[in-house]
Amino acid sequence: MTSRTLLVTGTSSGIGLSTAVLAASRGWDVVATVRDQGRAAALTDAATQSGVTLDVRDLDVTRADDVAALVDDVVATHGSLDALVNNAGAGLVGTAEILDLDDFRAAMEVNFFAVVAATRAALPHLRDSGGRVVTVTSVGGVVGQPFNEAYCAAKFAAEGFLESLHPVAASQGVAVTVVEPGAVATHFAGSAVADSDAMLAAAGPYEDALRAYLGRTGAVFANAQHPDGVAEVILDALERDDPPFRVQTSPVAAAFAGLKLADLDGSRVTSATRGWLG
Repeated sequence: MTSRTLLVTGTSSGIGLSTAVLAASRGWDVVATVRDQGRAAALTDAATQSGVTLDVRDLDVTRADDVAALVDDVVATHGSLDALVNNAGAGLVGTAEILDLDDFRAAMEVNFFAVVAATRAALPHLRDSGGRVVTVTSVGGVVGQPFNEAYCAAKFAAEGFLESLHPVAASQGVAVTVVEPGAVATHFAGSAVADSDAMLAAAGPYEDALRAYLGRTGAVFANAQHPDGVAEVILDALERDDPPFRVQTSPVAAAFAGLKLADLDGSRVTSATRGWLG
């Protein structure tokens, strides 16, 4: 195909790495961002093994001015921007009484405001190219989950922003899609619960409920989807003629999201998630 330029954020590992390498193997001219080049070894090794070339850039997605400058430089260097994949994000396990407001603000910065900043910077160029925005949200952007208040709030916000933007962008020839993974076998989930002993020690009256949640989560992630499978869904959203707004990455994710999307009064969701806590 004619070379098209794709910008993917958060590519040092997991879904972002798989997406960048797969897109490059399918002919995309890929700009892959990492928070710092010191974390790019796995990405560059994967690209070498696949025989593809990536333009790897440093980017802290929470710095809106840096995001805008990078988007402009991508266009200046590559001649166009045809698609954006918002993948960068961070998990956070905890509950409102234990986390502080700065924890909530940090979760919103990386999982929501960074998506707004990158999308806003990309849109003028995507209007020119008739391009598209694909954003990795989560089933946690549809179903609120215990001990994920900050993370789910940010992902809900991202979904609300993008669902509202969808028809407006479409009026300008730009397609907007959200991709909703369930459990994926990446470092992302592990980093959110990296020190479970300390989390439990700080949980106070929530210790038993948190212990039950962590046990269930560990069992779910033991059968998690491989990030390559998520990358295939993202590439389909990038390349199909008429992509849907919302797409889940596995039957498990679709069933879980469907629990909410068919639940007008919220009782099915809250009854299910209460059962996670023993």
